[in-house]
Amino acid sequence: IRPKASRICRLSPLMLSNRASKAALASLLLFSSSPIANAFVAAPALASLARSSPAIGVRAMSSKSEEEWRTVLSPQQFRVLRDKGTEMPGSSEFNKFYPSEGTFACVGCGTPLYSAKGKFDSGCGWPAFYEGLPNAIKEVPDADGSRVEILCNSCGGHLGHVFKGEGFPTPTDARHCVNGICLSYKKAD
Repeated sequence: IRPKASRICRLSPLMLSNRASKAALASLLLFSSSPIANAFVAAPALASLARSSPAIGVRAMSSKSEEEWRTVLSPQQFRVLRDKGTEMPGSSEFNKFYPSEGTFACVGCGTPLYSAKGKFDSGCGWPAFYEGLPNAIKEVPDADGSRVEILCNSCGGHLGHVFKGEGFPTPTDARHCVNGICLSYKKAD
């Protein structure tokens, strides 16, 4: 007996434990006959799994609970940093900000991520850097293999994506396309 799609759509990502796997998600999707219902079920479930399951390859590295994160971050920062959202292009105060010195840090945990010297104008609408500080950034291929996600190596917060081989005249030919809402700037001492 197949449950109705409307019943499946009421599943909450919280119903999936930290031991949930891709197989459990696949089982959920088999119960639905509608592609729209599949997407409705998959999106929050995948977000939950991405934050909690090493089987997916992305793991929240922070000991803070979701509620603790909500007290530290604004709703917009939480949506990007913890729920892997994206800010609107051109909306960041850091998009066209090019200091010659200083560092950009994770707004969630304060870890320095990028040197101001590594920032450049890529014209993409988001702050761009050609490299992160040593051991500050974790790169994780997206599930579909089309992009590489960048995370704060200290707290696991989603920063954006890295693109390589685009031909930018930088020392690394890489572009860390970072959601500016995830960053704070500190002037050099």
